[in-house]
Amino acid sequence: MVTGAMEILELTDDFYQDPHATYRALRERGPLHRIRLDGVLGWLIVDHEVAKQAFAEPTISKRIGSPEGQAVLAKNGAAELFNTAISDNMLFADPPQHTRLRRLVVKAFAGPAIRDLQPRITSIADTLLDDISGRTSVDLIDSYAFRLPTAVICELLGVPDADKEEFRSWTAVVVSDSATIEERTAAGVSYLTYLTNLIAERTDDPRDDLLSQLIIAKDHEDRLDEHELIAMLLLLLIAGHETTVNLIGNSVLELLRDPATAERLRTDPEAIPAYLEEILRCHGSLHVATARYTTAPITLSGTDIDAGEFILISLAAANRDPARFADPDRIDLERPESRHIAFGHGIHHCLGATLARVEATTAISRLLAKFPEISLDGEFSDLRWRKSLLIHGLTSLPVRPAAPTGPHPVSSADADRRPLLV
Repeated sequence: MVTGAMEILELTDDFYQDPHATYRALRERGPLHRIRLDGVLGWLIVDHEVAKQAFAEPTISKRIGSPEGQAVLAKNGAAELFNTAISDNMLFADPPQHTRLRRLVVKAFAGPAIRDLQPRITSIADTLLDDISGRTSVDLIDSYAFRLPTAVICELLGVPDADKEEFRSWTAVVVSDSATIEERTAAGVSYLTYLTNLIAERTDDPRDDLLSQLIIAKDHEDRLDEHELIAMLLLLLIAGHETTVNLIGNSVLELLRDPATAERLRTDPEAIPAYLEEILRCHGSLHVATARYTTAPITLSGTDIDAGEFILISLAAANRDPARFADPDRIDLERPESRHIAFGHGIHHCLGATLARVEATTAISRLLAKFPEISLDGEFSDLRWRKSLLIHGLTSLPVRPAAPTGPHPVSSADADRRPLLV
């Protein structure tokens, strides 16, 4: 397929199953391309440096919930792909609103609610793995990769044990690709009602959880109002949850493909963070960054782009740009600091990146310790990737846990284990 700067390139369903073949072909032809994917018309950036320029360009806006943003999405066929009901948060804000919101919440995400969570993440992971033990086959996405971050969110928000199963069921529907609009609406209403009540409880009785920290967070006399709090919690649920689920799933998939690396990480857990950075770069959770559009004519890498154009920054393509990364398609645990952009770049760099790394590191280390002989239940060619413009993750990952190594040694996390309904 040949494409020029103004030719519209049609991407087919095959793109989702092997996007990097398409990205490699596009990079050979230039850093950005006019494309149509799932009916969405926009400019796709596949170059690392141009991606960073677009992230930093002040005339490229994230305010998709605004009338101007809605008009751009509608004009380019993207209105139905983006739920603007959840867009009223700092992820879809520009300065000065973004600056204000991030300043209010950044301390909470660096506070004790996050720092002290490691033992609980370990305990949650062990509980989930104990539930898997003894089963001949299991979908690791549903039974582990999905349930771990859901349980962690419950911990962060201080959701009572009695409410966790209901909370998990709402979460499953809200982030589902296959749920109907009616099902998502019903789950969303239940979720919003629950959060409103929980905010009221924590306002009257603050605790050592993230929600309480967000409620009391202030900059001089400025605070988050209830609407902003709920928007922040929805961002935590959807953006943070999806990133972590697929980071865990994609990490395990590559270990199943490469047993030698799995054995190395099992015997040397200190190498897991380096492995995860390579997974983030090479097999990240996102195809493209969230919605952006031009508010004025701009020129990127010599290409003129009009105002009102949809901009798609391919994190997946940029993170395998051979101009930036040597041997970019290979996972290299000895690679020097790569400065990938899997969590974005600039003012919108993901606030929950540290938490996602902690969760994934714990998830992989505990899985390898518990099930050193874990293997794929089926053929790699039968695995399917989600058909999503945003998310890069498997629909399922069937595995054979194989023989466990025995009970976990008692730790401080185990000693404080509380009942989990996940």
